[in-house]
This record gives sequence, structure tokens and C-alpha cells, in this order.
Amino acid sequence: MARKADGGAKQRPLTGVLRYAVRIIATGAILVGALYGYHRVELFLIRDPRFQLPTPEYGLESPNLEVRGIKYASRMKVLRVFSRDFGRSVYLMPLQQRRDELRAVDWIRDASISRIWPNRILVQVEERTPVAFVELPSDAGRIARVALIDQDGVILEQPRHSSFRLPVVNGIRAVDPLSLRRDRIHRMMRLMKDIGPMGDRVSEVDVSDAENLKATVRAGDHVVALMLGDHDFAQRLENFIGHYAEIERRLPAARTLDLRLEDRITAVEGK
Repeated sequence: MARKADGGAKQRPLTGVLRYAVRIIATGAILVGALYGYHRVELFLIRDPRFQLPTPEYGLESPNLEVRGIKYASRMKVLRVFSRDFGRSVYLMPLQQRRDELRAVDWIRDASISRIWPNRILVQVEERTPVAFVELPSDAGRIARVALIDQDGVILEQPRHSSFRLPVVNGIRAVDPLSLRRDRIHRMMRLMKDIGPMGDRVSEVDVSDAENLKATVRAGDHVVALMLGDHDFAQRLENFIGHYAEIERRLPAARTLDLRLEDRITAVEGK
């Protein structure tokens, strides 16, 4: 009796091992089958002509590549991003890479790309919004050109046949790091937001000194440069506008005024 019990005990572990081995083999077979099926589906998506992005006829755009949202960006540059994808399956298009390439195009802030099966591509472009003009000096210090700049500090070429009613910002150079340009343009945006509707009077803002922003404003028949400091912009500008008649009477030749003192407005000589 003892011998029969020992034999049964030896068979039970062996049976468990066999069952475990069968499960491993079955799982492996399922995985191999799934991988094979995935491979076959992928080959179908790559090779079947129904999934190819049609190559446009000479001088025309592909009707299967739809681009939305372009106003100022170069449409030709946008379409050129996808030149390598024509005649290939849309399945092979590296969407993230194409998105990064679109974001490198002037005026494009962001973009989304969608596959529309079987063989169409939809591109939605988000363009940058300029907040000011910027005068870019040459190496000799003279004004080389006037461009636009957005809230991220990105310099934008002014499109042809466009019209923008924006202030000019001084104190930003094209050679400045992007982080510095962004910080300085945010100074101007803070000032303009603070003064609200009075911003219509402002034609230029100098942001080179973080502790003393300077705004050029229209006052009566004159243009006056105002030193506004780094806070209370609206209060200081309102105070200037409210007392401008008296200021003009007492300081008729003053063209640069310091508004940073709480109890007085002073003329700055030689400015």
C-alpha cells in the first residue's frame, strides 16, 4: 500500500509539469499566430494600391491631401513637407516627424495630421499670432528690416498684402536667445494688457530695461516718450493723460517724461 501511494505522488507533479508545458506551447502558438497575422495585415496596408497617397498632376495639388488653417504661412512650403509621401501608402507616413517639420515652417505654431482611410491625409494648421512689430538692427546698428513677433518670441516675416495694427517693440534682436525674446515680449504684453483701451495711444514700447519700460504715446498734437517703470502702468498712464493739458502748458518742449514718482511727473533732459 505504501508503495502505491508513493507512485501516485510522483505522477501528480509530472502531470502538472506537462499541463504547464502545454499551456506555454499554446500561448506561444497564439502569439506566433498573432504576429504572423499582424505582419500580413501590415504588408497589405503597405502594398495595396488602394492605400497609396496619389501623386498630384504637374502644377496641381493632390486632392487627397487637404490642408486647412493656412492664412499667412507658405502653402508651397507646407505641401513640400509631404513630397516624399506621394505614391506611398498613407500607413507609412511618419505623422510625428511630419508634424515636427510643419512646425519648422515660418508662421506655423502647431499642426495636426490625420489619416483618413483608405488614402487621404487631413492637415490642420495653427498659425502664430503676431503681437508687435520689431525693428531688427544690422551689425552696424542701423535698422535692417522690420518684422513681426509673436508671444513666444518667434520672429515672423511680414506677409505680402497683409495689414496689422500693432505697436513697435524695441529692445529685441534676432540674435537674442528665444527665451530672452519671449521674456521681453511678455513685458510688452503685460503693459498693453494693463493699460487696456489706452493702448490705442501707444505706438512703440522699449522693453530693453526690465525695471523701466518706456512707451511712446500720442498726446494732443505731440508724440511723447513715457518712462513707466515696471508696475502700475495703467494708473501712471491715466495720471499722465488726466494732467496732460497742465504738463503741456508748464513743459511745452518736453518730449520725454518720467512717470515713476508717485507725486510728480518730471521732464527728462536730453531725451
